[in-house]
Amino acid sequence: MKLLATTYRTLSGTKEIIELPLKKNSQWIIYKDGKPSFFVDFYDLQEESNAMMNSLVLCSKRTITEALELINKKNNINLSIPKISRLGFSKKIKSESTNLDLQPIPKEWLSYSL
Repeated sequence: MKLLATTYRTLSGTKEIIELPLKKNSQWIIYKDGKPSFFVDFYDLQEESNAMMNSLVLCSKRTITEALELINKKNNINLSIPKISRLGFSKKIKSESTNLDLQPIPKEWLSYSL
C-alpha cells in the first residue's frame, strides 16, 4: 500500500506520521504500540473486519477513538491513532512516499468488542 511518511515539527519536537495520500473520512491507519500496523476503511465491506469496525463505529455512533479504547480494554492491547500535536501547532517539514503492507484489524479482537 502506498503511503506518505510525513515529518512534522511541533512544540514538543519532530514527529513522523504515516498518512494516506488521499485520505477519506472513513479510512484510518491504526497504530499498535506506536507503529503503523493496521488499515481500516469503514465502507470497504468486502473485508469482514472492516464491516465489523463499521458496525462498531458508525452503527453505534461512537468515535474511532472510543472504539479503539473499547478494543484495547477488552483485548489488553495498545491500538491508537496518532495525533500530530496536542495543542494544534505543527509545521510540515517533509513528506516521502513509502510502501507498507498494512493488514485489517484481526477479527478476533473485534468479535469480543461488539
